[in-house]
Formats: sequence, C-alpha cells, structure tokens
Amino acid sequence: MADSQITSKQQAKAELKKLREQQKLQKQQRKAAKKAKKAQGEGIFSRIKQVFSMTRAHDPNIVWWMLLAALVAFAVVFVIVTLLLNWVTGLLMGLPCALLAAMVVMNRRAERAAFARIEGRPGAAAAALNTLRRGWVVTEEPVAMDPKTQDAVFRVVGKPGVILVTEGPSGRVKKMVEKTRKRLKPVLRDEVPIRVVQSGRGKEQVPLPQLTKHIKKLDKKLTKHEVHEVERRLSALPIARPPIPKGVDPYRARPDRKALRG
Repeated sequence: MADSQITSKQQAKAELKKLREQQKLQKQQRKAAKKAKKAQGEGIFSRIKQVFSMTRAHDPNIVWWMLLAALVAFAVVFVIVTLLLNWVTGLLMGLPCALLAAMVVMNRRAERAAFARIEGRPGAAAAALNTLRRGWVVTEEPVAMDPKTQDAVFRVVGKPGVILVTEGPSGRVKKMVEKTRKRLKPVLRDEVPIRVVQSGRGKEQVPLPQLTKHIKKLDKKLTKHEVHEVERRLSALPIARPPIPKGVDPYRARPDRKALRG
C-alpha cells in the first residue's frame, strides 16, 4: 500500500514537471514570435531608410519634393472632406493621404536614382527589362553579344511582337541586330513583327529610365496565346554565345535588379 502511494506521488510530480516544462516552452515560443514580429517591422523601416538614403545621395532635393507632395495631398483632401463633412474627418483622412503621396514620390525618385547608378554599365538594359510585369517574356542572358565591346542584344516577347533591345552605340550593334533578325525569322510567322529598340542616350535611342514605358507603348499585334506560342518556338533556338576571352566576364559588373523593384 505504501509503495503504491509513493509511486502515485512520483507520477504526480513527474506530470507536474512535464506541465511546467510545457508552459515554459510555450512562453518561450510566444516571446520568440513577438521578437520575430518586431524584427520584421524593423526590417521594413530599415529598408525604407536604406532606399531613402540611396535616393538622397543621388537626389539631394528628395526631402523637399516629398514635403511638397505631402502638403499638396493633405491640402486637397482636407479642403474637399471639410466641405463635404467636417474638419476633423478632413484631418484624419488628410494625414494618411499626405504620407502616401510622400512615399509615392520617394519610390519614383528611388527608381530614377537606381537607373542612374546602372546606366552605361553592361547588363543595364536587361536589369531595366526585368521590371516588366505580366505578359512579357524577357531573356536574362543576351541573345547576341560582342565580348570585346560588351555590346549586346536582348530579346523581349510580348503583344507588340518580338522586340530586340540593343545595348551599345547604334552604329556598332547594327550587324548583331541583322544577324539576330535573320536567325529568328525562319521560326516566326510573317504576322509576327520583329522590332528593334536601341537603349542609350544617343540619337534615335531610348534612355534607360524610359525603356520599359517605350516598349509598353508599342502597337499590339499578338494575343496572349500567340505570345506564348512565339516564345515556345524561340526557346527551342540555341542562344548564340560568342567565345569570351579567358579571364574576361563582361557581366561581372551586372547591376542589382532588386533595387529597381523597390
């Protein structure tokens, strides 16, 4: 009888110990979850601070532009809502709108600063093209390239057709464009246009910050289904890779594409 009582006491103590350990573990998990949430919030603010610092280094007037956008947005919303409802509601709605306007201006200026940092470097056109959203198929690697001059031709497929985007002086890239056009033509139907867009600051070239906007404005010739069909045919073609001299990597200085997406 005494042995059974001792055994039951030991079992009770063991169960109590397990319960305390479980409670302790749950408490630690809750603390870890709170720290993770806090760290995530700090990550967002630190990222915004990093983008702001990068933009300010290239555009010292960013603060004034943000303040101007915030004041204009606040004034417009405050006046309209005050006339329709009351000034308290106008104040409550005006403040978040002012903050949103300032953030929009910062994002636009940050995008310009990012383009300015990579413009003129090998692979800058590819980095800009990768900001295109749905409906566009972009080849990350150039379909043609001169290893000596680092001039390149990139391919984009979308509703306007097949777009060859050049990187380099227009006089030098003409031969590469013609060779690429002849290589693509046999696998495309006559209805699929092949367009050429030259990126750069020269005559008849499109500046890097305006490259994607220029491509989006091109006349639409293909449907969504036809775009996929054209890309399927082109993906079967081998990419022309010119011999690269030993020890030379023309894409080692490739720009950071994440900075362009914000």
